[in-house]
Formats: sequence, structure tokens, C-alpha cells
Amino acid sequence: MTVGEAGAGAAKIDAAFAVAREEGRAALMPYMMGGFPDQETSLAIADAYVDGGADLIELGVPFSDPLADGPVIHAAATAALEAGARLESVLEICRRASDRVPGVLMAYSNMVLGSDGPAGFAARASEAGASGVIVPDLPLGEDEDARRVLGEAGLAVIPLVAPTTPDRRREQICEVATGFVYVVSSVGTTGERGELPAQLREFVEDVRSRASVPVAVGFGIASPEQAAEVGRLADGVIIGSRLVRIPSDAENAADALSAVREFLGRTGAALAAG
Repeated sequence: MTVGEAGAGAAKIDAAFAVAREEGRAALMPYMMGGFPDQETSLAIADAYVDGGADLIELGVPFSDPLADGPVIHAAATAALEAGARLESVLEICRRASDRVPGVLMAYSNMVLGSDGPAGFAARASEAGASGVIVPDLPLGEDEDARRVLGEAGLAVIPLVAPTTPDRRREQICEVATGFVYVVSSVGTTGERGELPAQLREFVEDVRSRASVPVAVGFGIASPEQAAEVGRLADGVIIGSRLVRIPSDAENAADALSAVREFLGRTGAALAAG
């Protein structure tokens, strides 16, 4: 994607959702922490995600104080930073995967608004092939110049909507969303949960009725069965902590990659079965 192609990232994301829709299933969007447990393994995990059937990849940029993330992803961010991960090394992973599937960066505002400013971040992300960016601590109205600059660089700026988001605020967010709307399934930080919230169907239906872009659900999805349940409600399913935990639990990188492929294979089959 050439820097400055406004709308290019959103178009690539939309095309990925369209392929899944044509196949009668929700899009599968696994999350990974860039640089965890190390750069070499992280690159291999990105390959495993693509080979395992990912339609899109959410790629976390490690940050020392990730306010939206629970203990599993927070620990992975800390380990990645200690192993030397930085924005540039995460963008290397993005380059690796972006020729095959859209990559969406999950980055906190310190990185976006840092020394190079939004324009510098946007140029680097776009050059690395990123299709979009999620900035969980930069809500609508906080810095519209940054949102504009990211969009002008070709990046979809993907907003989050939580169960606590007021009705009028949901409307405003959906009006400006590009790429997709990220529905936070439950209150709190990321992490695996034993069951899905009782009101999730009503919540997703409300957001879908307001949005002109796909709606994907994340936070708390821990099994292929839960993914299939969410896939019957939404356009996309985002799985984070469960996948990030796999490298932590594995004896070595080879076992981790095998477990990642196996989990994604079962999840993809569950989504396809509806």
C-alpha cells in the first residue's frame, strides 16, 4: 500500500470481510503481541496465523502500561519489551504478513502521538503495509487531527464500542468508523472468560444497525465453540489472550507453532460450520 492512499487500508479490510461473508462465515481475526516471546518466534507465529486461516491479524505493539489489556497480554508486552521489541520490529512482522492478509496495529496513544507525531507514525505504519490502527486510549473527540492524519495515510481508524458506551456516543462512533467497529464484548480488560455475556446478541445487533462497516467482537473469546457462537452474531471474531497464552505454555517454539495452528484450525472449522 502506497503511503497517502486514503481509504486503501479500509478497502483491504472490507475485502477480507467480504470473502468471509461470501463463504457464509464470520472473519477470523487472531491477535498477537509483536515481539513475544521473541522476534524470530513472533515472525513465525504471524506465518502460522496466516497459514492457519486468519482473514486479518491484529498486531499488538508492546507498551509498558496497556490500560485495556488483562494479565496475559500485559505480561506478553512486558516480556516483548524486555526481549528488545520496539515499533520498528513490530512493523517488520506487519510487513511479513501484510502481503497475504490485512494487518491492524493495536497501539497506544503514546506511540501514535510520540516524537514523530501522528504523521510520522502513520507513514511508518503505512509503509509497513498496515491496513488499520486501533488506539484504545484515544477516544472519539480527543484528537481529531490525529484521526485525520492516520486516515489520510491510508489507515483505517478502528473505534471500540463497549457495553457502557452511551446510546448517542455509539451513534457518533459508528458514523465515523472505518475498517470495522470493534465491539468489546464485556466490561473490563482483555482475558479469557468461561462464558459469553448474556446481553451480547442485543449489543451486537444494536451496533450493526448503526454501522455501515463490519462489526467484529473481541475480549473474552476463549474457545472455538465461543468463536462460533460469536460468529453467528457478528461479521468478525477477534481472539487474543487465548492465543497469546499458547507460547507461554509451550515447551518450545515448535510446540507453540503447532498448538497455534491446531487451535486456529479448530476455530476456523467451527466458524465455517456456523
